[in-house]
Amino acid sequence: MAIATATTTAEKTEKKPMADEKPERKPQRERKDDKFKIFSGTANEPLADEVCHFLGMPRGQAQVTRFADGECYVQIQENVRGCDVFVMQPTCRPVDMHLMELLLLIDALKRASARRITAVIPYFGYARQDRKDKPRSPISSKLVADLLTSAGAHRALIVDLHTPQLQGFFNIPVDHLFASPVLVDHFRKLNLPNLTVVSPDAGGVERARFFAKKIDAALAIVDKRRVEMNVAEVMHVIGDVDGRTCLIIDDLIDTAGTLVKTAAALKENGAISVYACASHAVLSGPAVENIANSVIQQVVVTNTIPLTAEADAARSEKGGKITVLSIAGLIGRAIQANHEETSVSKLFM
Repeated sequence: MAIATATTTAEKTEKKPMADEKPERKPQRERKDDKFKIFSGTANEPLADEVCHFLGMPRGQAQVTRFADGECYVQIQENVRGCDVFVMQPTCRPVDMHLMELLLLIDALKRASARRITAVIPYFGYARQDRKDKPRSPISSKLVADLLTSAGAHRALIVDLHTPQLQGFFNIPVDHLFASPVLVDHFRKLNLPNLTVVSPDAGGVERARFFAKKIDAALAIVDKRRVEMNVAEVMHVIGDVDGRTCLIIDDLIDTAGTLVKTAAALKENGAISVYACASHAVLSGPAVENIANSVIQQVVVTNTIPLTAEADAARSEKGGKITVLSIAGLIGRAIQANHEETSVSKLFM
């Protein structure tokens, strides 16, 4: 069997820290539960290692290799018969490759007689394709949900879905986690004056309202309208932002085009300073440049997916606008609650 490259998820390598603020690094205590295991694909191994450290357990041994043509091959390298297994893998760039790794890991664990398999997906790709917005187009997020079930997942644990309704696409139980506790804690420490939380569109109002309530801030909404094709949106700010510090909150930042325009509209309406935060730092194309040239003072994201090389370099620069927070502790507590059959919702109260 000719194999081009190989990555063993149990290997220990020196890697640059992904987050500027670490979770509780001290493990609760070393676990001796042979029926509780966590495996990871190659999409975000540092986060998986942080979660395992938080829980005081080693990462499961699995080999993910590729043939010369790029075809993926997976082998679980330890006994999982009768185990409660969690597979961590965000479906980030390259999306299809990482999704296929996740499906093969789940299938391998199913065929190795794992008792229960939970897909832990810090970032769920294809979530934006949740409806037929044009004729003869697929509902891709529903297809991915069906693939995970068919592969053998018994449960899913997902961080900040693009829309909460996506839980209904799954025929298995879904625990929907929110990165907001980590983000709220960060901005509480900053103690920004006269703070107004801003939703960049109508669809994110519920998320922004929850955030505003937690930090006792005012709420505003930006209504964007496209006048015609290939003409930039016109931004209307609903709410008073004059003389206030604004915090834009979203689930993900892709090219950052809308984010930058939203920040500019807030400034035009009298905002003193603008911050932004999001759970998922997709940061495609010109995103890093857009953020660097914008009026935004700081963009705070979590490590659900690794930063691109360009974004990581910009973060490391003096005066860089990108800050990364770790959600390993949050995911670790949710995994522990699943394994011990206790409430997950209490993590967000």
